[in-house]
Amino acid sequence: MNIITWMNNYTGLSDFTLVGLFSQSKHPALLAVVIFVVFLVALSGNALLILLVLSDTRLHTPMYFFISQLSLMDMMYISVTVPKMLMDQVLGSHRISAAACGMQMFLYLTLGGSEYFLLAAMSYDRYVAICHPFHYPVLMNRRVCLLLMSACWFLGSLDGFMLTPVTMTFPFCGSREIHHFFCEVPAVTKLSCSDTWLYETLMYLCCVLMLLIPVTVISSSYSFILLTVHRMNSAEGRKKALATCSSHMTMVILFYGAAVYTYMLPASFHTPGKDMVVSVFYTILTPLLNPLIYSLRNKNVTEALKKLLGVNPSFKEQ
Repeated sequence: MNIITWMNNYTGLSDFTLVGLFSQSKHPALLAVVIFVVFLVALSGNALLILLVLSDTRLHTPMYFFISQLSLMDMMYISVTVPKMLMDQVLGSHRISAAACGMQMFLYLTLGGSEYFLLAAMSYDRYVAICHPFHYPVLMNRRVCLLLMSACWFLGSLDGFMLTPVTMTFPFCGSREIHHFFCEVPAVTKLSCSDTWLYETLMYLCCVLMLLIPVTVISSSYSFILLTVHRMNSAEGRKKALATCSSHMTMVILFYGAAVYTYMLPASFHTPGKDMVVSVFYTILTPLLNPLIYSLRNKNVTEALKKLLGVNPSFKEQ
């Protein structure tokens, strides 16, 4: 091996190869069509939800503000991985430069981390709305909502800024085939020819912290919500409160469950095939399910959609 080739391999100047999801499929063309349709439906569904929240003044409440921000994150999240994956399949090239790999890694870490904290902010919003309804306009005013949203983006970006530079500066002197459909941190770290034990331990602790704070907020909020709902005299009030919270809890279980598997379970639980399937859940299916869960099960959103389509809705305040 000459010195130029060695330097390219060792310093990370050469490209990576994304082995991808389609290499695991017997019908890659059909799978590509399905993912493309899911991508379009997820984009249009989330964009429609954002449009409804912006256009209908009766949806200008903290809960719908956070839902619209969740939709925005999901649109960005699915756009970080899926277009590159589909283009690779169409063009037959699965290469990605180190710079593009690092950018993809930073964006998905930032968006994923921000979404963890946003789900916690949404649970706190439901806690205040159900447990302290008379103080809700004060405790969740516009300024507080903007501060919470800014904190979510800031804390999420910390995840990207901490993990991306370290991961991408490891020496990669062996195979540069990433057994994944995007540049996920564990998949890229496996390619390093240096000892990554300390980094993986610190990454584990970082992820525990990133999950522990939101999970604590979510579990505390829903514990108080369940106590309050249990004390309610109105059966209709209980039903409405539980219906609102069940949608949120569905997304929490899906998103956090995938994160726990990816970053917190020991390496013995992981295989490239399993890792890709789990990643499909939180990078592709979750952005698809969010608008369905928050619209089909939400009467206010469906009424706003009828109004947008000119179907004469009988809108009722939540």
